[in-house]
Amino acid sequence: MDEDSEFQKIREKKLKELMAAGSSKPASTNGSPNKPIQLSDATFKSEVSKYPVVVVDFWAPWCGPCRMVAPIVEQLASEYAGKVVFGKLNVDDNPVTANEFGIQSIPTMLVFKDGQPVDGFIGAAPKAQIEQKFKPYISA
Repeated sequence: MDEDSEFQKIREKKLKELMAAGSSKPASTNGSPNKPIQLSDATFKSEVSKYPVVVVDFWAPWCGPCRMVAPIVEQLASEYAGKVVFGKLNVDDNPVTANEFGIQSIPTMLVFKDGQPVDGFIGAAPKAQIEQKFKPYISA
């Protein structure tokens, strides 16, 4: 059990590092973020409308499955930079937006096309399943 506790502490530290790195908006070569952007009630509509395809991860720091999905979201944001923008919205800190979209379970991922929700799913999912949700909305 002690090993599990130490492993959990390491995972939490890594998650905090990833979240801190994602709080800035580094851009890929074409000006589109290559890391998940941090969304809030105040910025949600403008940020989601700014890009053709946005995948939003509704999450909370205390959510274990959310922590499992976080590295996958980071990886996808890097791999699909310029095609898809990934955003993260902490539902505890931003209840207005979470309520607007009826988020009752986390993690929930919603795919937005031209600022409108077009697809999504609830629960932790492997990389391939997340890709299947947004790939149909990417312009060829």
